[in-house]
Amino acid sequence: METIRLGRSDLQVSHICLGTMTFGEQNTEAEGHSQLDYAFSRGINFIDTAEMYPVKPSAETYGRTERIVGSWLKRQPRDRVVLATKVAGPGRMPWIRNGDDFTPDGIRAAVDESLKRLQTDYIDLYQIHWPARNAPIFGQKSFDPANERACTSIQAQLAVMGELVRAGKIRYVGVSNETPWGVAEFVKQAELHGLPRIATVQNPYNLVNRSFEQGLDEACFHTDVSLLIYSPLAFGQLTGKYLGGDPARPVFNAAAKGRLSRFPADWSPRYMRAETMAACARYVALANDAGLSPATLALAWCYSRWFAASTIIGATTLAQLEEDIDARQTQLHEDVVSAIGVIHNQICNPAQ
Repeated sequence: METIRLGRSDLQVSHICLGTMTFGEQNTEAEGHSQLDYAFSRGINFIDTAEMYPVKPSAETYGRTERIVGSWLKRQPRDRVVLATKVAGPGRMPWIRNGDDFTPDGIRAAVDESLKRLQTDYIDLYQIHWPARNAPIFGQKSFDPANERACTSIQAQLAVMGELVRAGKIRYVGVSNETPWGVAEFVKQAELHGLPRIATVQNPYNLVNRSFEQGLDEACFHTDVSLLIYSPLAFGQLTGKYLGGDPARPVFNAAAKGRLSRFPADWSPRYMRAETMAACARYVALANDAGLSPATLALAWCYSRWFAASTIIGATTLAQLEEDIDARQTQLHEDVVSAIGVIHNQICNPAQ
């Protein structure tokens, strides 16, 4: 599989990245290792995980995914794997450092614990999982200044990252769930103060959430920050498996097997909105008319975007993983691309 350089780093990664958030919850260690072996055999050299995984996160499972990745990684040629993980942000999970802000000691402790679980001496790409500051993320569609709060500055976050780079514990820095202002500010602070420059931003992008195209594409282009796409299948909604009832007015199929039926509906409300399901139903119908599986249509769309450095795919079975990787070879006909544009204009970013 061809590779691409991330940002201004020297990391050369495959255009597809294996996501691991199901390992330890929906997948056993053995199943996780099988997925990693298969992805590696298909030329995928890029693995993404996080300290808070698996999902849905809990105190009982915290760190389990990194341990599964680590038990696989220890028997691999380390220099052939590009390993990415993330430090959890403040406020959402009290079992992770009491939900505290990004303090220098907190980030240092997080890196050291991830290194132990991953059974490695260094992390290639260390990402800030979500902003410490008030920002419109995780389904919040607009910025609300009433939610402003004190938090660790971007400069201070980068300063401790610089310390970790010098110590050889991490190689490069990335961000996740960021905004155009956030990406620009991280780059600005790095350049002003001689601190590590972010190489990547990991954000959602899919047929029902193309909000990356609303300014973040421009910011990343001008700052040489690479996009790592996550949720290209919109938590599985774009496969059509959750769509029940009348296709014109689809309802959620709770009998389908997957994250959206396994966990409470309030965990991922943006993917459960009526308008999201309506848009997904139309994309599924388009895929069927084009002779494609819905997953192939959705992934081929992401793979074809000019700003997509690497697309993070996740699966619970090897058959799903094979289909997701094979979709890289699918080129969408211009009529299909035009039809996607029509649907998008009529139901714009319902899962933003």
